[in-house]
Amino acid sequence: MLLTNLELAFRAASVALLLLLAVSLLSDFRNVLAARLGAAFSLGSAAHAASYSVGVSSLVAGWHAPLIALSTGNIVVFWLFTRALFDDEFRLRWWHGLIWLAVTAFSLVGCLWIAPGGNVRISVTVVNLIVLGFIALAVAQTVNSWSADLVERRRRARVFIVSAAALYGGLNAVLQILVGGIAGDVANTINAGVLACIVAAIAYAMMRVDGADLFPAPVGAPTIVAQPATVDESADQKLIDALMRLMADERVYRQENITIGALAGRLKIPEYRLRRLINQRLGYRNFNVFLNNHRIEEAKAALADPAQAAVPVITIAMDAGFQSLGPFNRAFKAVTGVTPTEYRRLKVNAV
Repeated sequence: MLLTNLELAFRAASVALLLLLAVSLLSDFRNVLAARLGAAFSLGSAAHAASYSVGVSSLVAGWHAPLIALSTGNIVVFWLFTRALFDDEFRLRWWHGLIWLAVTAFSLVGCLWIAPGGNVRISVTVVNLIVLGFIALAVAQTVNSWSADLVERRRRARVFIVSAAALYGGLNAVLQILVGGIAGDVANTINAGVLACIVAAIAYAMMRVDGADLFPAPVGAPTIVAQPATVDESADQKLIDALMRLMADERVYRQENITIGALAGRLKIPEYRLRRLINQRLGYRNFNVFLNNHRIEEAKAALADPAQAAVPVITIAMDAGFQSLGPFNRAFKAVTGVTPTEYRRLKVNAV
């Protein structure tokens, strides 16, 4: 009886914290995609806290199945949340919704038909392999975008948020695959307690980080002009001027796979200082966006040049430093509002 009450208390605490976090995100940052996905992830995690049990069973109550399905589909939301949280250019696509729907529907079918039909181990194993796959995608996205992130507090927060959620979800998925039958009250109580502690820690971590760092207001692309320096900032201004000369005169953004570390080496300063300068003085949150804006400025000039009217768009894109046409078209339209071809036509007609 004591273990049952303790488990219920842990579950209730997790659900309450997650609902509070969702309300907070929607209240303060409802117009920001990452915040909306964070709220959706919180709600899905609340479904997980209310429904998850260690071990498996072929019998699932009708009212319990939708909660389990939402909990499973929440791994897709987690993947999308990590993408939006650490990639300011990420946009939600219609097919993302189809992926969520497919995973959720498969889990529901597994609960109501596959498992009761005598295939419980197959159903549970497939579902949890899907969970592990999306956790791997989320972790890979976080690691791959780490070096380009210029917001120091967000860089620190991502480690804890993603690591804690991925570790908990991954261990539970492995446990579900390996454990047969129904686990005891002790295992479920421990799991509920660990989840409550992780939820509390994530909520605390997110409250300690300025919301503007995690969830910036949706604005247009920053300009690539440095802010005037005060006397105390003269050293930083000299570095900004040197950086802009590298971009304007040597066009280092054209170099393939140019990194912020390599650029810091050219300026003979630590990498963290260059991150701070580009973020706090020039207003960029992502190093790739900083590079792409310079590339797009060069491409705009080439597209508007009558002497280059016959030059293919792909040639202009690659000369500016893009590796393929798709990313160039997306980045160009995000900055200008039109495709490169439309931009060229508009400039030609304006002459």
